[in-house]
Amino acid sequence: MELKLISKTDDEFKNRMAELLVEGFGENWPNAWPTVEDGMEEVEECLGEDRITLVLLDEEQRVVGWIGAISQYDGHVWELHPLVVDQKLRHKGFGRMLVEGLEEQVRLRGGITIQLGSDDENGMTSLADVDLYEDLWKKVREIKNIKGHPYEFYQKCGYQIIGVMPDANGLGKPDIYMGKRVSEKKV
Repeated sequence: MELKLISKTDDEFKNRMAELLVEGFGENWPNAWPTVEDGMEEVEECLGEDRITLVLLDEEQRVVGWIGAISQYDGHVWELHPLVVDQKLRHKGFGRMLVEGLEEQVRLRGGITIQLGSDDENGMTSLADVDLYEDLWKKVREIKNIKGHPYEFYQKCGYQIIGVMPDANGLGKPDIYMGKRVSEKKV
C-alpha cells in the first residue's frame, strides 16, 4: 500500500474516491453522500485551496482509502474531513496509516492541532438519545460505544474528546468533537 498526496489535477482517482464515500458512510450516515454525484462534489471541495488530501493506493494503483483536511485558524488547526477506507480492508491498520500520513502533512505545514467531528445520528454511543445539557462532562467521561462508533478508533490514534455539540443532527443526535496536538513543540 502506498500513500499519495494528491491535487485537483489527479483526475484518475476522483471517481473511486466519490464511490468510497457513498459506500463507506452509507450504513451509519446515509445522508452524508447518498449518491456518487454528492460524493464527487465533496471530492472536488477536498481538492481545493487550504486543503490536504491523501489517498491510499493498492498494488494496482487503485484508491482503497482516503483522508482530507481543511485549514482553520490561520493554519494552526486542521479539521480532519473526511476519512474512509474500503469496507473490505477495514481493521487492518490502513485508517491509522492515513491518519498518521495526514498528521505528518499538517506538521510540515506548521499546524499544531487536528480536530474532527464524528456524528452520532443513530444511537451508536451512550451520548445519543439523552439530554446532554444535564451533566455533560460526566456523560462524556462515561461514554460507551454501543454500535461501533469511530470515536474509539480515533482514541487509539491519540485523539481525545474535546467537546460535544448536543442535538447537532436533530434531538438526541450529537456531534462528538475530538482533537490531537500534532506539533512537536509543547506548551
